[in-house]
Amino acid sequence: MQFKLAFVTAALATLAVATPTPRNEPASSCSTGPIQCCDSVQSASSSPVAILLGVLGIVLQDVNLNVGLTCSPITVIGASGSSCSAQAVCCEDNSHGGLISIGCLPVSL
Repeated sequence: MQFKLAFVTAALATLAVATPTPRNEPASSCSTGPIQCCDSVQSASSSPVAILLGVLGIVLQDVNLNVGLTCSPITVIGASGSSCSAQAVCCEDNSHGGLISIGCLPVSL
């Protein structure tokens, strides 16, 4: 278990410097849950993300999806303190405890 945690931490650190292709949607277009603030957003087919998904036992049908890494919800859009210093995204699947979010599209706050 400790090895898996160390590996996941190392993988996230490696991915933190990468940036997604900008394609921002308005935040109001997100209908799948709260807007997320993710440290990094990468394609599920990229080697580091594919390895991370494999370690976590997550199988995706579509490897062209974007995966958000180390995400937290932004609950109040437009209020003070609702900023995101990383990448604000709307994701289809936020059920992995903030470690990863699947099917993410960048949004403008």
